[in-house]
Amino acid sequence: AAPTQPVAAIKRTTAAQSVSPALPRQATAAKTMGKVFFRFGNKEYWCSASSIAAKNHSVVATAGHCVYDPRQAKAAENWIFVPNPGPNGETPDGIYVGASISVHEDWSGRGDYDYDYAFVTVHRGFSWTAKAGAYVMEDIGRLQDNVGGQGLELNKKPSTYTEAAFGYPAGAQPDGTRPFNGKALQACPGSVTRWTGALSLELQKGVRLQPCDFSPGASGGPWLLDYDKDRRLGNLNGVNSLTWDRDAAGAYDAVSSPYFDTTTGEVYRYAAAQTTLANVM
Repeated sequence: AAPTQPVAAIKRTTAAQSVSPALPRQATAAKTMGKVFFRFGNKEYWCSASSIAAKNHSVVATAGHCVYDPRQAKAAENWIFVPNPGPNGETPDGIYVGASISVHEDWSGRGDYDYDYAFVTVHRGFSWTAKAGAYVMEDIGRLQDNVGGQGLELNKKPSTYTEAAFGYPAGAQPDGTRPFNGKALQACPGSVTRWTGALSLELQKGVRLQPCDFSPGASGGPWLLDYDKDRRLGNLNGVNSLTWDRDAAGAYDAVSSPYFDTTTGEVYRYAAAQTTLANVM
C-alpha cells in the first residue's frame, strides 16, 4: 500500500448539506463498516471506520487519530480500508488504499479532540485472485459501488435523540479484562448528551453516548442515526473518539465523539470532491 498524500487541513468556509445514504450497486443491503490498518513509523495500528456516500463514491469516515498524529505532525502511512472483514483476515469486499486525507486544521495543528474526525478519499479497490498458480491484483471498482455508503447528518441537538455506535473493539478494559477480540462488529445503542468533561484534551463541544463498553480498536467506528437493520444504513452523526470509565469501576461505560456540525460537513465535502488516477480508470 502506498503512503497517503499530504493532509488537507480544512477551515470553516460555507454551509454544508446533509447527505443521504446509498445502497451498493445490485444489492439490497450495505456492507459499509470495517477496519483501517496503518503505520506511524515502525508501529502498526488498526481502527474502525465506515464508507460514507459521496459524489466520488470513494470516501471513508474515521477518527482523526486514525489518520494523523498531531504530536509528530505526521500522517499515517500504508493506510488501507477493509470493509466487512472476516474473522481470520479475509477481505471479501476488497482492499481500498488511502489516496488523501481530510481533517480540520485544529486536529492537525493542535490535536483538539473537538475535531477528532477524518474523511479519507480512497483509490479503487482490489482483491487478490489466484491465476496460473499465483495471486494477482484485480481491480474491483469504487468503494461505494461495492459496499454502499452511510448518510451524513449535521447539527443535531444533543439530548433529543438516540443512536447506535459501531466498531471492532479489542483492547483491554481498565481492569485488564478483554471481553472483545476485534473479530466481530459490535454495536452500542444509547442516548446522546453534551460532553465537555475533558478540557485537557480541548474537548469543549463533544457529545457522549452511553451506556457503551467499547475498548480500543473501536476508534473511528460510526455513530448512526435512524439505522435500518435490513438495509444496514443510517446517517453518520459522529465517530468513536474517546472511551470513558465514568464511575472508576474498572470498565468503560461511555464513548464520546466530536460534535458533527457545519464545519464537519465542510471537511467531508472536500474529501468528496477529490479524485484519484484510479477513480477515472
